[in-house]
This record gives sequence, C-alpha cells and structure tokens, in this order.
Amino acid sequence: MNDSSTYSQTDIQPQSKSDLRIIYMGTPDFAVESLRALIDGGYNVVGVITMPDKPIGRHGSVLQPSPVKQYYLDHHLDERGVRLLQPEKLKDESFVEELRSLHADLQIVVAFRMLPEVVWNMPRLGTFNLHASLLPQYRGAAPLNWAIINGDKETGITTFFLKHEIDTGKIIQQVRIPIGENDNVGDIHDRLMMLGGELVTETVDNIIAQNIHPVEQDDVTTEELRPAPKIFHDTCHINWNQSAQQVHNFVRGLSPYPAAWTTLLPAEEGGKPTDVKIYETRLCGSSQGTQTSVPVGTIATDGKTYLRVQCADGQIDIKTLQIAGKKRMSTADFLRGFKSSHLVQFE
Repeated sequence: MNDSSTYSQTDIQPQSKSDLRIIYMGTPDFAVESLRALIDGGYNVVGVITMPDKPIGRHGSVLQPSPVKQYYLDHHLDERGVRLLQPEKLKDESFVEELRSLHADLQIVVAFRMLPEVVWNMPRLGTFNLHASLLPQYRGAAPLNWAIINGDKETGITTFFLKHEIDTGKIIQQVRIPIGENDNVGDIHDRLMMLGGELVTETVDNIIAQNIHPVEQDDVTTEELRPAPKIFHDTCHINWNQSAQQVHNFVRGLSPYPAAWTTLLPAEEGGKPTDVKIYETRLCGSSQGTQTSVPVGTIATDGKTYLRVQCADGQIDIKTLQIAGKKRMSTADFLRGFKSSHLVQFE
C-alpha cells in the first residue's frame, strides 16, 4: 500500500487473528487497555513500541518504564516472542530496520507519538490510530480536556487510518458516549479507555473480515471544527470573568490532571499570594445567572462548610481543592485550617 488512508479490501486475504502480524504502539495508561484486549483476545502481537524509560527522582538516577512497558514486563510478553522497542528517534535507520524485520501486516497506535511516513506506511495494511474524540472534531493532543472545557454533551473514540496530516485520515469506526454535567476528564478518560480496547479489537476483526468502509473526515461533518491543542500550565489558569457554567466546565475539563488553578490574594498588605488548585466545583443554582456588583473572584464562606466564588453571572461552589504545598482536600477540611478572614479574593 502507498497510503494507509486508501485501504482497499483487496489488500488482504482472509486470515485468522492469530496469523495477522500486529505491531502495537503506545505509552500511557490509556494505551494499556487496548494492548491488554489484543493480548487477551489471542491476536498475534509481534512487537510493542513505547517511549524510552523516563528518568525520575532528585538526580534522575531512577528510570521509570511507561505504563505500556510495565504491562509488557508484568505479563512476560517477551516469553511469548513479542519484541519490545523503545526508540529515541523514530527515523533512526536502526529502528526502522528492526521494525521492518518484524514483517507486520498491521500497526496500531494508541496515545503514542507522531509517526514519520517511513513507519506508518510500512505494513501492507497500513497503520490505524485510536483517537479520543469524534473526529474530525478535536484533532490534537488534548481532545478529552477540550470537549469538556467547551461544554460538550457528547464525546467518543475513533479509529482511523494514518496519513500525512495529523488526525486527518479516513475514519474506520466510532463509538459515542454522553458527558454528564459533573463528569470530569478523569471519568471520561476511564470510560473511553475501556471502550477503546473493545473498539481496537473490533476494528481488527473487521479488517480481517474485509468489512470496513473508511470514510473521509470531510464527509462526516459540516460543523466548524474545534481544535485540541496541548495544554500548558498557563492554559489552566481560571478566568473568573467567565460565567459560572464556563468556570465549572473549565475545572472539570482539567480534573484531576493537570488541574485548574487560581491565586488567593493576601488579605493583608505585605502578605504573599498563594496558588490554589481547584479539582471539583458545583453550580449554585439559586445565584447562577444573577447579575451582581460584587467583583469577580470574591470569596463567600461561612468558615466551616462552604466556599463560593463570584463569577461573571453568579457564584460557583468549590468542593475539592489543594493549596500549594498541601495535599488535596475537601472544602470543609480546607476551612478548618484557614481563617475565613483571610479568604477574600481569588485572582
């Protein structure tokens, strides 16, 4: 094949799943479930590609394997003849030759890195990716976060063939799920992770059965496309000038990681501002939508049970937070260690 996005059913003769040679590429927890589904399902995984071990600790002297490598080690996949590769650079000739020596029919990518054409175009059946959005919406590094931040009521996962432009190849299959009003990105991540394993194996089954009909992404929607760029620390700063609903969506779209944050201004002159991470909020139904002259970011509390912050159109209730240098805690626990007179304003 010259381009995996132009898959033709004539490119494969009927085979069993134990014969089709598969290379799997992935790194984080999200990618582990799909690998587990392939291994437990009896598919012929001949190689696992993941990131090099990451230095951790004060001096970086300890190397931590990726979750995908840890699964490989824990389940002794080497004893099953599965090769493990951890390339620094995906264009290195030695890695490309080693990959080619595995004679894969199909490659599967879940939460890995952007592949060069020499890699994704190598197998005769091409390479397909599992992406955590309903493509073509939310192409990019952080699709789940942005779907929740934008207040979407639905998201899902997509398998699609890789091509030159990132996240633009022909769609093979999709699964949709609802997003609840208080779901955070951790909740949706875990649901889609489990569904991802099912969708990956179903996609492989359909490829083997010559029962796929890839669709161009331009044919799927006419809506304005929303991107999903990488999220940085500054991206996570809460803007209290937004509506309570927007702030609520922002917090849950970043919880539990990397977490939305704000700055608690000192109540007294000469005091130091303190950064605070916000993990969980609830809308205050009675006040939401009510215009007020109270400055945004103003804190209201009884010093014992509640902590509410003024947004552009009303208040939002903070349920779980973490002050710099402390552990994550409930609002009640936080208030037991903080004088309410010091809780005046978030910036």
